[in-house]
Amino acid sequence: MKEGFVQIDSLSIPSDFSELTKVESLIDNVCAKLAVNEDYYGNVLIAVTEAVNNAIQHGNKFDTNLSVDLYVGDKETDFCFSVKDHGDGFDYNNLPDPTAPQNIEKEDGRGIFLMKSLSEDVVFDESGSNVHIYFTKK
Repeated sequence: MKEGFVQIDSLSIPSDFSELTKVESLIDNVCAKLAVNEDYYGNVLIAVTEAVNNAIQHGNKFDTNLSVDLYVGDKETDFCFSVKDHGDGFDYNNLPDPTAPQNIEKEDGRGIFLMKSLSEDVVFDESGSNVHIYFTKK
């Protein structure tokens, strides 16, 4: 997380899509606790669940022995969800553009694009196995 954020919550789930309801509950609770503008709630829900989906599928490769770990950071006007998997990471600097004509009809490859479009900032570290998604509360 960027400097100045204080961790206010966390959650660890096995790498199984059936666990997404716990992630959604965390998002609900955090948004309520931080009085996040309800116009932004959908953006937070989609971006964070997409990051968790990617961690389960691409990072941990559905290995339920591996966890996906979420951390929530808070700052005066902003908040952050960090999502960490236990995979090898990926080259997040060389992703295909999902809006390019050759990619328009592909069924996948839009997750990170969505995360970046719906948040203030997306930062990867640990070779891509950890992503920090930043939002404004306004």
